[in-house]
Amino acid sequence: MHYVITGSLGHTGKPITEGLIKAGHTVTVVTSKPENAAAIEALGAQAAVGSVTDADFLKQAFAGADAAYLLIPSNWGVTNWRAFQNQIGDNYIEAIKANDIRFAVLLSSIGAHLGEGAGPIDGLYDMEQKLVAVTGLNSKFLRPSYFMYNLFGMIGMVKGAGIMGSNFGDEKVVLTHTDDIAAVALQELLNLDFTGQQVRYIAGDERTGPEIARVLGEAIGKPETPWIVFSDEQSKQGMLQAGMSEEVATQYTYLGEAMRNGKLQEDFYAKKPAEYGTVKLEDFAKNEFAPAFNA
Repeated sequence: MHYVITGSLGHTGKPITEGLIKAGHTVTVVTSKPENAAAIEALGAQAAVGSVTDADFLKQAFAGADAAYLLIPSNWGVTNWRAFQNQIGDNYIEAIKANDIRFAVLLSSIGAHLGEGAGPIDGLYDMEQKLVAVTGLNSKFLRPSYFMYNLFGMIGMVKGAGIMGSNFGDEKVVLTHTDDIAAVALQELLNLDFTGQQVRYIAGDERTGPEIARVLGEAIGKPETPWIVFSDEQSKQGMLQAGMSEEVATQYTYLGEAMRNGKLQEDFYAKKPAEYGTVKLEDFAKNEFAPAFNA
């Protein structure tokens, strides 16, 4: 089988590529950075260097693929995040149709069932619907929960104010590590036994804000670190002061609100996976958060 992997050699792209090649398949990895080509080829894959905003490039990159792993990259400089996501989504659809690809695994997200009110996740709802509309395409929508690596954003807050927090946290937050996402994506790509459109939720842990602060705090020698639940306006202003754009700060404020009011995770709990991933918050705290904090 031949696979095309978007997302370059990122948190999920690299382990997926390694797993597919180990299983004897051929892989094309899409990357926007020419300097990544050598590392991609060192894995035994082919590098397709170009932008996912270029529809013609993607049609060429997807040529000959039996299946595609789709990831919409973040773009912190856009003024309309959802429009950007839809542009990329339309380009992926064109490439899939042009090459008659029959299987797609999409890195979507918890909250993608909503369509509105989930900030940066709203565009993933659109992407799912675009894939549904492609005749003859079998799609698996992976919906991981809140990425543990988003918690790296707490480092500056701890160092600057001695606290952690956001506009959510009184309720349990479902957490996922990207290693677990990659493992599930690889499994789905190797099997390709799904038909139509199917959703698979991915999660590794569940903790409240204060529990997150305690676990991360213990790992850095600050177990007393409190978790503060900010108002939406406080949260947005904090992100703006940290250098985020108005668009990004607004969208992430919407995301936090959806987490706080329960809407983001409601469908997850209705269709909760039978098994959680292997990486727990304590693992992330010890192996990744603490080293980053102390760097």
